[in-house]
Amino acid sequence: MLTLNTSDLSPVHLQNYLQYAIAPRPICFASTIDAEGNINLSPFSFFNMFSTNPPMCIFSPARRVRDNTTKHTLENVLVVKECVINIVDYSMVQQMSLASTEYGKGINEFEKAGFSMLESHLVKPPRVAEAPVQLECAVKEVIALGDQHGAGNLILAEIKLIHIKEEILDSEGKIDQQKIDLVARLGGDWYCRVTPESLFKVAKPLTTLGIGVDALPVSVRNSKVLTGNDLGMLGNIEQLPSAEEIDDIQWNAKVKDILDATIGDATNRERELHELAHQLLASGNVIDALKIVLL
Repeated sequence: MLTLNTSDLSPVHLQNYLQYAIAPRPICFASTIDAEGNINLSPFSFFNMFSTNPPMCIFSPARRVRDNTTKHTLENVLVVKECVINIVDYSMVQQMSLASTEYGKGINEFEKAGFSMLESHLVKPPRVAEAPVQLECAVKEVIALGDQHGAGNLILAEIKLIHIKEEILDSEGKIDQQKIDLVARLGGDWYCRVTPESLFKVAKPLTTLGIGVDALPVSVRNSKVLTGNDLGMLGNIEQLPSAEEIDDIQWNAKVKDILDATIGDATNRERELHELAHQLLASGNVIDALKIVLL
């Protein structure tokens, strides 16, 4: 395993390793304005939601690694403490990238990138009309993390108004994760797109107490078939099935075929049962999978 001491790396090399490893990162497409009314639009991938009450986002316009200069976004919010965070979908990604070009102060990236300005309700900076979600924010604090090349500046932005395009909502008025078509930042020139095919669900153990992987038999924990994800799903079950429930699963047609075909062959029996459990886990049938591996 490659082990690196961060103090031995230049900012360029450190940035490269971290941006490839800490990914994907959501994109804050921030519109700001200066005291003279000049509008700026720029994307930042050092960004996330950090609080619901109060509703807070944090993004960080870092000092440029090459020459230690600061960005217009940072300079603007220090004077006019407002911004709009425009969420980026796939249909915007090329124009968004164009807006990251380092145009001179006073140049409007809305115009350069071909975006439409939409007047905000509470703050001075305009919204990106094409964005599926637009967050009008008050800048509460700016925290400088250093004064050297690559140092971040945390902008704490409190969300005051949320604008959502109706076409990305479901029948209950909530955002449909499959419709919003988000993109995220990776390392270098890489991005990723959140498509319906790439989405999956993981049950949250919020209301139940999973038995834990340590409650599974050693033969299951050390299985050569079951993956770490498989074990995590099994360990998330609230309680072990009863002996009667485990015994009943042997009459399942597929289980019975394995048991009949592997009489006197314990090694292959365990492997084939674990393979069947692996298939059931892939389809979401965790309960039956657990009964099978406990046979």
